Amino acid sequence: MKKRFISVRNAEFQIIQSLKHNRAKRHQLEEIFVEGIESIKQAISAGIEITRIVVYDEAGLSDWGKALVRTSKAQLIVMTFDLYKELCDRSEPSELLITAKVAPVRLEELTLPDQPVVLIFDRPSDHGNFGSLIRSANAFDVDAVFVVGHGIDWYEPKVIRASLGAVFHTAIVQIQSMQALKDWIAQEKARNNIRIVGADSTGNDSLVDVALHRPVALILGNEAKGMSVALKEVCDQLVRIPISGVVNSLNVACAGSILLWDIYRNDRRNYGSPSRRRR
Repeated sequence: MKKRFISVRNAEFQIIQSLKHNRAKRHQLEEIFVEGIESIKQAISAGIEITRIVVYDEAGLSDWGKALVRTSKAQLIVMTFDLYKELCDRSEPSELLITAKVAPVRLEELTLPDQPVVLIFDRPSDHGNFGSLIRSANAFDVDAVFVVGHGIDWYEPKVIRASLGAVFHTAIVQIQSMQALKDWIAQEKARNNIRIVGADSTGNDSLVDVALHRPVALILGNEAKGMSVALKEVCDQLVRIPISGVVNSLNVACAGSILLWDIYRNDRRNYGSPSRRRR
């Protein structure tokens, strides 16, 4: 392993810092910044290629940290604590940070099971909501997540942290145009008669009265603006979650999680284990 010491804000430090803060730089280099031990462990378990391990106290690393440094082919960067702390969001920094290589998943390269569950998010704008939905998508056997329109970068550190690293185990696809989505829907309808279900507080059908199941694509609207007219037009059904109380709608991450749970529950009732229903 190559080792490098950094004591000033040099070019290497600025690259690492830009991977944390600069979306354009992440996309240009296809490289990301990861903070938090659980997120790092999930990146490793997903087989993500680590490019740098950044520490401030090499001798004080835990046994896990020392093993990672010893076995990794990544460059080890040891920097002063003051510089290291500049890279950290947490008041008590974790023992190490990493940078890692990622590659975009393209729609034309995506392989789905015969009866998929796909989550489609319209212009996501909140990092915490999106990360939470990725976490729920992973928990409830979602096969892919589509992002429609301009939204947040799912490799933003706040999203990674909110997802607890589930982002590394999820096929997330940027949909380039509405026509590309319509073409995909037509293809899937011909393949498996997939149902396109939109979640909307004004939907005609209550979740109490419908049973969502595979194959299905669930569409969630933007947090502030709701679902676009174009997306509503591709839906076979608009479903609402009945609620009481003074509020008139649920947070999109909560609503999405409830709907994904309903699909997951119904599939387990109908088909049993995940391995059976994906055949």
